[in-house]
This record gives sequence, structure tokens and C-alpha cells, in this order.
Amino acid sequence: MKINRDLKSFFQQGSLMVEVIVVVSIVTVSILVALTVAQKSIYLARQSLHHSQSAFLLEEGAEAVKVIRDNAWSGISSLTLSTDYYLSFSGDTWTLSTTPSQVGAFTRRIVFSSAYRDANQDLAPSGTLDDQTRLVTVTVSWTEGAQTLSKTLQFYLTDLFS
Repeated sequence: MKINRDLKSFFQQGSLMVEVIVVVSIVTVSILVALTVAQKSIYLARQSLHHSQSAFLLEEGAEAVKVIRDNAWSGISSLTLSTDYYLSFSGDTWTLSTTPSQVGAFTRRIVFSSAYRDANQDLAPSGTLDDQTRLVTVTVSWTEGAQTLSKTLQFYLTDLFS
């Protein structure tokens, strides 16, 4: 009888140990899953924030170029084509320079290119050069991890006030 009781007690302790191991495993896996989900959601939130900020910087860059054009077309026409320009706010207006600058984690680059018109006077990739129009490319780039991401906005700018 005593052997049966000792054996029964031994098996009960062993099954209790198995139950403890199972519970600890379940809790550990649950915590790891929760941490992974939290990490992924933080990454996605940061990525979403960067995309929103870059969209704002693109739009701001386009509006700043229009302000420079509105001040004087010579502020646009005198720029060297296919050169990287960077915006800065000086005094009470926007200025362009070839000195790279950053806005937080972002680099905003503006490039001016020639614009052409076809036989119908429509803007076209080739044709007759239009000195009163420029193709403007605004690019905002930033790094996320080991990756460099960018967004680009292109539009035509015309000398409206001459």
C-alpha cells in the first residue's frame, strides 16, 4: 500500500511539473507574440508618419517654387538646368541654393528641366523649346532602416506675369 501511495504521489508531482512547464510555455509564447505585434505596429506607425511628412514636404516644395516664380521669373529662369537645388527660408521668402539641406530626417531636392511644345503648342517630351516654361521635379528622400525611400512630384511652371 505504501508503495502505491508513494508511486501515486510521485506521478502527481510529475504531472504538476508538466502542467507548470506547459503554462510557462504558453505565457512565454503569448508575451513574445504581443511584443512582436507591438514592434510591427510601431514600425508601421513610423512608416505612415514618414509618408505623411514626405507628402507635406513635396507640396510645400512645389508651393515654395511657385512663390519664387511669383516674386520674379528671373529667380527661376536664371537657374542652371538639371542641377540639384535645395530650399531654405531666408528673411520672409524662399530661396534656392545648391547647398544640400535637410528638414528633419528628410532631404528635399528640386531640379529644373527644359520644357518643350509640340506642333499643337501642347507640352511634350520633345519638340520646340519653351523658354517661358520649366519642368520642375521635387524629390523628398529619407532612410528607414537600411533602405532609402523617396517620393517625387513633377509639374510644369510657366512665367505667368511677363
